[in-house]
Amino acid sequence: MTPADAIAQAQSGHILAVYVIVGEERLLRDQVVAELRAACLAGGLADFNEDKFTAGEVDVEAVVSAARTVPMMARRRFVLVRGAERWDSTESASSPFDRLAEYASAPVDSSCVVIVGSEIDGRRRLAVAARKQGFLVPCDPLDSRMLPGWIVDRFAAKGHAIERDVAELLAALAGPDLSTLDDAVERLALYAGPGAPVDESAVGACVARVRTSDTWAMVDAVGARDLARAVRTLDDAYDPRDRGLPLLGALAWSVRQLAKFQAAVESGAGPDDAARTAGVFQPYRARELAAKARAIPAREVERWILVLAETDLALKSSRRGADVILGEMLTRLCRTASRGAGVSARS
Repeated sequence: MTPADAIAQAQSGHILAVYVIVGEERLLRDQVVAELRAACLAGGLADFNEDKFTAGEVDVEAVVSAARTVPMMARRRFVLVRGAERWDSTESASSPFDRLAEYASAPVDSSCVVIVGSEIDGRRRLAVAARKQGFLVPCDPLDSRMLPGWIVDRFAAKGHAIERDVAELLAALAGPDLSTLDDAVERLALYAGPGAPVDESAVGACVARVRTSDTWAMVDAVGARDLARAVRTLDDAYDPRDRGLPLLGALAWSVRQLAKFQAAVESGAGPDDAARTAGVFQPYRARELAAKARAIPAREVERWILVLAETDLALKSSRRGADVILGEMLTRLCRTASRGAGVSARS
């Protein structure tokens, strides 16, 4: 089941006796655990009906014993085991996972046992049973294409509206880590005020000082092969503290919008539909995007995307100065396709 499915179960009160929650995305794991805990302990005394363990620091029999304990003045006990991956290194013939798989085959309905880890060997009896019986909750990092929707939903839960293209910008600036994104959402919600929509200016004020006007100015300069103007724009927007990664993310976001618009037009869509495909819904923004798309050949936009991807790799892997790497990027972007040279990620 997905994290959303597990949360829905908790909120509806239809809670399973065992959950195995695994994956690298800690925020999703914590959200599922919090909802299950709240549902299990609602109306009861948490001090008498909750047990927390850390794998590797406790014998598995203590976990099973806690799970078999009758709740006190409550409907359920909540038994949590964190760091389950520590048990994966167990070399003994009988793994703690085997014991938990045995318990899961005939669990106590008045307890909810939640086993949490960054990963568990899929060959373990517990993992196999969890998959087959539907109590495995994978919490893997979200695909980049899913991040804008996740951002929109998080803001909606807090009572704020955000346009899809602004959500895409936020994802590009903050990166794929959900904890970082959630922190940005929290700051933006506080900045905007109760019920107020979150726009590009708020993102620029709270997340990064990069403005979309800067990135589009850079796109215009590169499209005109005006390296001097592109460098001036870079100097104005570049922040050495973050190695220019938010700036590069915002620039890539702008170029992807161009690519999406051009691809939609090539497929026969009208300007308005193409703009919506690119994530642009305001009429004036759609007109601006259409004008830029007409001015820049699609093959050049495709080349830019490759250059930006190579620059991202260089910024993240090279010990060279970020300003040097970004300067090389602009030089490449302003050249014709036949003269482009690769951005080196050498150390």
